[in-house]
Amino acid sequence: MGYDYTGDAHRDLVDSYGVDDAPYPTDTSRKYPRREFLRDEPLLLRRLLFPRCWNGTDLLNDPAETRHLLSELGTCILKGITAYADRDADELTGTVDRTLDRLPTIRDTLKRDAEAAYKGDPAAKSYCEIIRSYPGFHAILTHRVAHLLYEAEHFAYARELAEYSKGETGIDIHPGAEIGDHFFVDHGTGVVIGETATVGDWVRIYQNVTLGALHFEEEEGEEHMLAKDYKRHPDIGDHVVIGAGSNVLGPIDIGDHVSIGANSWVTDDVPDDTSVFISDHPDQERKPNG
Repeated sequence: MGYDYTGDAHRDLVDSYGVDDAPYPTDTSRKYPRREFLRDEPLLLRRLLFPRCWNGTDLLNDPAETRHLLSELGTCILKGITAYADRDADELTGTVDRTLDRLPTIRDTLKRDAEAAYKGDPAAKSYCEIIRSYPGFHAILTHRVAHLLYEAEHFAYARELAEYSKGETGIDIHPGAEIGDHFFVDHGTGVVIGETATVGDWVRIYQNVTLGALHFEEEEGEEHMLAKDYKRHPDIGDHVVIGAGSNVLGPIDIGDHVSIGANSWVTDDVPDDTSVFISDHPDQERKPNG
């Protein structure tokens, strides 16, 4: 099964490459070591969205080559959604068209995510380092595409992409989660963001954080069957920092400009301009070894 992209995203992407300036990578002379992937989608997405960092300099001034790569990605997506969907072929192709048409907009959003990572991590030395190496950036790149497919009700394939990303990054973002601009997951291992969670702009999350459910409802009349399609995860406001090891659970509201300290357990609403932290830390004892 093949796919030939006929939209305008290839021209928009090439135009957007031309307006990049520092601190985004602008050097076209570098050749980076190839990374092997078990799936083609992540590599194709990375080359299309940040060609200077993924040896895609042939795309910078060549809409035809960019269109070819979009068609290659579209073929992967079409195969993925066709495997699960009982829908008309034209409808499936339309979903692929609309997904690829959104890539220039997603690229702009991801550039803001890279900015948030650079500004939010003292260890970050360059935007290219973030784009190539940061698991949080790789996770949100895949998520922003998987979320489009989830919104188009291609749930299984969207989940496939999310699960692949989790295996690669250690960050588990359900494709249904809605995530705003300037999003940054630092370190990332063990982060879980549930299906009905929403996350605002300029949110920074550290490792081993869960935005999860607190209680589950059972389906009426179905023994041992959990209900589906109801709100069970938190809504996170803008300009929020969630420290390592914290659990934010249930359909609660976390306001704007909130700081949640490490290892906190939050199950109630938190108003704007509030800090949450553990006030009484366990006492530590020390004794000589031997």
